[in-house]
Amino acid sequence: MQWKKENVLILLSLLVLAFFLINMFSGGGRGRQQSRELIYSDFKNLVAAGEISNAQFVGDTRIEGFTLDGTPYRTYIPENDTKLVDFLRHFQVQINYTPEQGLPWYLNLLIHWGPFLLIFGIWIFLMRRMQGMGAGRLFSLGRSRAQKMDPDKMKITFKDVAGVEEAKSDLAETIEFLKDPTKFRKLGGRIPKGMLMSGPPGTGKTLLAKGVAGEADVPFFSMSGSDFVEMFVGIGASRVRDLFEEGRRNAPCILFIDEIDAVGRSRGAGLGSGNDEREQTLNQLLVEMDGFDATEGVIIIAATNRPDVLDPALLRPGRFDRQVHVPLPDIRGREEILKIHAEKVQMSENVDLSVIARGTPGFSGADLKNLVNEAALVRRVTTRQP
Repeated sequence: MQWKKENVLILLSLLVLAFFLINMFSGGGRGRQQSRELIYSDFKNLVAAGEISNAQFVGDTRIEGFTLDGTPYRTYIPENDTKLVDFLRHFQVQINYTPEQGLPWYLNLLIHWGPFLLIFGIWIFLMRRMQGMGAGRLFSLGRSRAQKMDPDKMKITFKDVAGVEEAKSDLAETIEFLKDPTKFRKLGGRIPKGMLMSGPPGTGKTLLAKGVAGEADVPFFSMSGSDFVEMFVGIGASRVRDLFEEGRRNAPCILFIDEIDAVGRSRGAGLGSGNDEREQTLNQLLVEMDGFDATEGVIIIAATNRPDVLDPALLRPGRFDRQVHVPLPDIRGREEILKIHAEKVQMSENVDLSVIARGTPGFSGADLKNLVNEAALVRRVTTRQP
């Protein structure tokens, strides 16, 4: 059984605390529990009566020893008694002196630094639990969560995207730039920096972005807009910087931000510290796209269902140079989408996909994919095929 590192941290903290308590309260305690504590006047009376033959001074505050019958005793010395030593010598009591020992160095260290370490450990534990992180990621909150897809593993091309022919033609220019950027520079044209794809959910915006990367044979970094925004101030802006730094290291490449409206809403549209953090993240995104550190060879493709709520500064030329609308597929597009998904399932020869396309107006690509999958599941249940 593998223990979670948070549980190991708790166990170690409990062990250290138990060790501290045991040493503090039981160190040298065996003798003290059995010893008899004497009032100082009773101690002097026993000395005068010859009942005590030795006295062990422990520092300047305490005397310990044994009576003649072997019973351990202890008593405390008053500050104003300066003739105690002469008194003991008069009655021939053997006198020894031992410096009073303090706590061990490790306990002193634990007493001084233990509370700070405990608070710091609790803070680390809570941060990991809140962020859902494993060990080692606490101090990397500002790192981007972009998922990288290498060109050699990119299996998606425009052949896998159907029903959005107009959008594919609009994106063809981006593919040409990524394949041969020098051709654009020789003509004196400005290299496009970003493309915004908008449209209803499930129309294939993410698939189109992957298709562009697959056709251009460049790395593809995917990240959701909600991944930028956190409760901690400055984390979102730090993740934006890290994302673009990673893009520069892998240029030419494509940075895809899905649901960009989560971070790109118009500034001043809300109140509170959470909105301030989102605006800081948006400001950093604007700087990275068209600031002093403008990036060459990095294309930003973003997708949204709500282009009307985006900040105007994000939509201006120089940041998102192209805005591509990805509508719901028409009847021909639905038939092409059905053909792509039908290749992955067993289908009867008498199934007419054109009839299905005609009977599914308003269906998105995701709806049609789910339709084919549900049909395959129903067939599996009804026919009971292995």
